[in-house]
Amino acid sequence: MGIKRGLNMKELLFNEGQNLKEVLCKISEYIYHNPELGNQEFKSSEKLISFLEEYNFIVEREFLGLKTAFRAVYDSNKPGLTVGYLCEYDALPEIGHGCGHNMIGTMSAGAGVILSKILDQVGGRVIVYGTPAEETDGAKVIFAEQGVFEELDAAMMLHPSDKTCASGTSTAIYPLQFRYKGKNAHAASCPQDGINALNSVIQLFNGIDALRQHVTPDVRMHGIITNGGVAANIIPDEAIAQFYFRAAKKETVMELVEKVKNIAQGAALMTGATLEMERFELPYDDLRTHENLSEAFNENLRILGIEDIEENEDFGSSDIGNVSHIVPTIHPNIGISNCRVIGHSREMADATISELGHERLLIGTLALAYTGYDVLTNKVEL
Repeated sequence: MGIKRGLNMKELLFNEGQNLKEVLCKISEYIYHNPELGNQEFKSSEKLISFLEEYNFIVEREFLGLKTAFRAVYDSNKPGLTVGYLCEYDALPEIGHGCGHNMIGTMSAGAGVILSKILDQVGGRVIVYGTPAEETDGAKVIFAEQGVFEELDAAMMLHPSDKTCASGTSTAIYPLQFRYKGKNAHAASCPQDGINALNSVIQLFNGIDALRQHVTPDVRMHGIITNGGVAANIIPDEAIAQFYFRAAKKETVMELVEKVKNIAQGAALMTGATLEMERFELPYDDLRTHENLSEAFNENLRILGIEDIEENEDFGSSDIGNVSHIVPTIHPNIGISNCRVIGHSREMADATISELGHERLLIGTLALAYTGYDVLTNKVEL
């Protein structure tokens, strides 16, 4: 497999990982074969919880009232730092685990168990969080708002990809829905009596398109019309659009959203429609990678035989960003394919349970555990 074993405590961690390899592969495959959408991941969360309980973690189920969330703790009851690992396990509609969350959840839970094996010797705590619905209403946002991550000294997770990349950045995102209400009328016999809500949505799109020349290159604005009327001969009395607004920094997104809200109000005034605006999903903050923690993880990957580590150029968004605004955080990628594979695809899902996927599952789990050990033994300046 190309893994070079370290010395001392990391040698012990390595051996624990070898003992767990078959179990971890089976967990990842189980979650792969039982894909569940966000906040419906009952089988996946139960699989991870059972695994953690088997290794003496104390688990809080339905954490914060979320049916498929959990918080699992192994405490040495000795002074020390607290390391957190973040599990994801929601799937995508139709595609299944095209984002590789079956691996993410397994690697984080596995790292927690492996690290727990030496915790009684080094002190501190390890906490594994089950964070559902990353693809939609990410639970990490709720955890962050409730102050959960303030109990940590470091937070980590690892994402499968077609190449291995250091933890980098992710864009902040703000989801916003625009609901325009007008008045029905027959479009041919008495259009003068109607108020066309769809026209407001069209003007909203035109206004946002005009705004594009006045934003920085990192900004992304993309939306759809979810309701545009029921028939061509009826003036639509309601029309709805949903948009995602993204930028490299949270502050930029919030400035952008205020400009868009003004555009939306103007679109309502142009037609006489009324407007309701609301978030339709939770907003995600930008990822702020902790560079010392990131370099420690990269070095552990090198120890384990992966030396080709690229810079991360991903412009997606994730609720891990909200964690990084509270506690030192990393979110690197590990390559599970020898060729280019697009994320959110069936090909990526299949790669997670390939021979290489299983090999990298163990390496990734060990790298997370090694880095947790480095944190607990103060080898990383946080």
